[in-house]
Formats: sequence, C-alpha cells, structure tokens
Amino acid sequence: MQQYPNSSRVIEQLGRAYEKNKDFRSALVQYQKAAQQGYATAQYNLGRMYATGQGVQTNYAEAIIWYRKATDQGNAAAQTNLGSLYANGQGVAQNYVEAAKWYRKAAEQYPSAEGRLV
Repeated sequence: MQQYPNSSRVIEQLGRAYEKNKDFRSALVQYQKAAQQGYATAQYNLGRMYATGQGVQTNYAEAIIWYRKATDQGNAAAQTNLGSLYANGQGVAQNYVEAAKWYRKAAEQYPSAEGRLV
C-alpha cells in the first residue's frame, strides 16, 4: 500500500484480504475506493456484498448498480450474478430472457456459466 497507495488493484486486493479475515466493514471501504476509481473487480465485489448482505444490509437494487458497472467492463462474474438476479427476481422483475442474455455474455468468457443457460 505504501508503494502504490492509489492503485485500484492494490486497494481491491486489500479489500479481499479484509474480507478473507471476515472484516467485512473494512473490506467494503476498500472495495468502495477501488470501485469509485472504476475497477471492475471491486465493482463486482461490492455488488456481491450487497447481494449477500456481507458487511451491509442486503440490497439487491444496490447490487444491480454495481454489477452493471462491472458488466459494462465485461466482468464475467458480474454478468453471471446479474443473470441470477434476473432469474430469481431479486431487485428486478423475474425475467428469464434477460437472465439468459447475461448468462450467455458470461459464458463467452466464463465457461462455468454455460450450465445455467436455459
């Protein structure tokens, strides 16, 4: 951190370390910093935390906002999770067509998403 204090990747990695140690509040702060710098992995991690309620109250609408930011940058994990929210009607109206669209986008680069295609 001392050598690269403004590196969004390093900030996100610090968030992952906090999350691994179950310090979700600190992880959230680091993910927010990196996500606001436009780092897709941090945006995905924020979405995941809001979707699962880690360190924050579960908020699917907020999860969708962060997943969309990450999907705009081609983040396959965010595409998969956004597809799941559409498939389950969490934070959005249930929409299998929209879910399949996101699963397909992810499957192009993330083979484990292919099994979810309907």
